Amino acid sequence: MKFGWLTLAHSPGAEDDGAAIDQQLAQACYADELRFDGIWLTEHNFTGEAVYNDPIPFAAAVAMRTSRIRLGFAVIQLALRHPTRLAVQLALLDNLSRGRVDIGVGRGTLYNEYEFMGYGLRSDDSRERADEALAVLVGAFTQEPFEHHGKYFHVTMPQLRPRPVQRPHPPIWRSVVAPASFRECGRLGAPILTQRLALPRILERLTLYEEGLEEGGHDAATRTRLRRDAALWRHVYVADSQAQAEDELGAVLVHTRQHMLHARQAYNPADFVVDPALLNPFNDPRVSDGEAVRHSLDNGALYGTPERVAEQLAEIRDAGVHHVLAQMSFGHAPHERLMASMRLFAEKVMPRFRD
Repeated sequence: MKFGWLTLAHSPGAEDDGAAIDQQLAQACYADELRFDGIWLTEHNFTGEAVYNDPIPFAAAVAMRTSRIRLGFAVIQLALRHPTRLAVQLALLDNLSRGRVDIGVGRGTLYNEYEFMGYGLRSDDSRERADEALAVLVGAFTQEPFEHHGKYFHVTMPQLRPRPVQRPHPPIWRSVVAPASFRECGRLGAPILTQRLALPRILERLTLYEEGLEEGGHDAATRTRLRRDAALWRHVYVADSQAQAEDELGAVLVHTRQHMLHARQAYNPADFVVDPALLNPFNDPRVSDGEAVRHSLDNGALYGTPERVAEQLAEIRDAGVHHVLAQMSFGHAPHERLMASMRLFAEKVMPRFRD
């Protein structure tokens, strides 16, 4: 199996941001020391959720302090960025890291309209804008000279400099949830990331991905590689006892949920309404904290003693998942406690699942 270390941590307040960023950097470098396969950085803006806000310069800092671990994004919010600037930044990062970049992309948050508004945008055209941004990004990586005239972007450039180390460009991963997206990404031959869905739903979706890979006509080696690389996001928290792990992770999830729901209530405009079909118990404000956290623990987390976490991980592996993005940094959990959880997972769980 492969194991990515993923972070979605919060800073308690603006005065704490610098210290929180330092702690995130220490954790990311510790993931390299502990032999995780990849570091996966999320992106959110303006509320201290994802404490560094912009994952690209943060990834550059990590690149300068590591030499082996891959640097991934889960995900870059394409609708918020100009694709030419993004292509330049990612090409530079691929050079700084000597070819260790994985580009996870999505259109942007489905729940935080205030993030779009901070960039002078609204989300109603985010899918269309993101699709065009991705086309420009790939074109800039692969064409010399490059010209694009679309609805949102008009670009003419002689060539992208520097060129990325990975050719024709770093892998571009898609964040997928809807069943149709799994099949379409399979047809395209795109590597995929997916969120904390219950295991039966994941298996249904991965079957669709396999069918898409077949329909896309990809060779057997490519199909095998992409299917094994399909990455599943899970909260992961390891402690000395089961009760300690559940209590500590549960408390962090309650705080995380309250922070998230407060920000949306406080900063989203009155004319923005989340599609009810996109809600789950954790992000639905009508659901109590207790019920929401229980749902998250039961369906989206691996937690407990090393022995229990290994049992939970074996269930995922035996069901056909070979790549886990372990969110081991979250909420306002104390830095020392998170480092201890990482160490227990890396030393007592991961070795049981390595080839």
